[in-house]
Amino acid sequence: MNPVRWLGRLALWLTRGIGAVTLFTGRGLFGLHPFHGRALAAQLVQIGWLSLPVVGLTALFTGAALALQIHSGGARFQAGDVVPAIVAIGMVRELGPVLGGLMVAARVASSIAAEIGTMKVTEQIDALVTLSTDPMRWLVTPRLWAGVLTVPLLVGVGDIIGIMGGWIVGTQSLGFTSAAYLSNSWAYLEEWDVLSGLIKGAAFGLIVAVSGCWFGMRSDRGAAGVGRATKSAVVAAAVGILAANFILTGAFFQ
Repeated sequence: MNPVRWLGRLALWLTRGIGAVTLFTGRGLFGLHPFHGRALAAQLVQIGWLSLPVVGLTALFTGAALALQIHSGGARFQAGDVVPAIVAIGMVRELGPVLGGLMVAARVASSIAAEIGTMKVTEQIDALVTLSTDPMRWLVTPRLWAGVLTVPLLVGVGDIIGIMGGWIVGTQSLGFTSAAYLSNSWAYLEEWDVLSGLIKGAAFGLIVAVSGCWFGMRSDRGAAGVGRATKSAVVAAAVGILAANFILTGAFFQ
């Protein structure tokens, strides 16, 4: 009976964990009263604007490398002309949202977990409770909504920059004219391709913010506890993004 007992404990642990995270997310998203506008604006800048350089550079080099790889592989089948279309579709459907989400996870989830974890260690969260201020509404809600609102914008900008990276390589190294490359890029893109990527971006932004806030709020005391919370937040956000991408891709395109 030991394996059965172990499986039962694992199922209960997973169920409790999923339920706790779901309630935490719901409370964070819908705890809008009172609304802290300044806190939201600060997080929009921190999560969105300050993440733009790393997302843009990642998208630029990804689009450029993707164009080289597709041209090299397509040349074996005399299909090198499909480079613009595949770069555009690949960026807006998959690479733009996933890589953008992972870059935001590396930068933002760690920052949120470290900040909130440090506040817990230094008893600043206890001070908020003493002052009759709900830590969830002050610390979690602005970060969750900032993630949901800004990551799709980052994904959209990253898609454009990634396609531009492919355009640079295509026109400078692969023999495409600028007009031909751009026309082939837009000819095969559909509205749903772009919209599905933006929806993924919103989901990934929520995952990143929830991971950072969840592990930050549950950080152990001391510097080691904050370090563990930061590491766990990044790992959970990255794995969550990849798992959510698989689920959403199956739902959108199967």
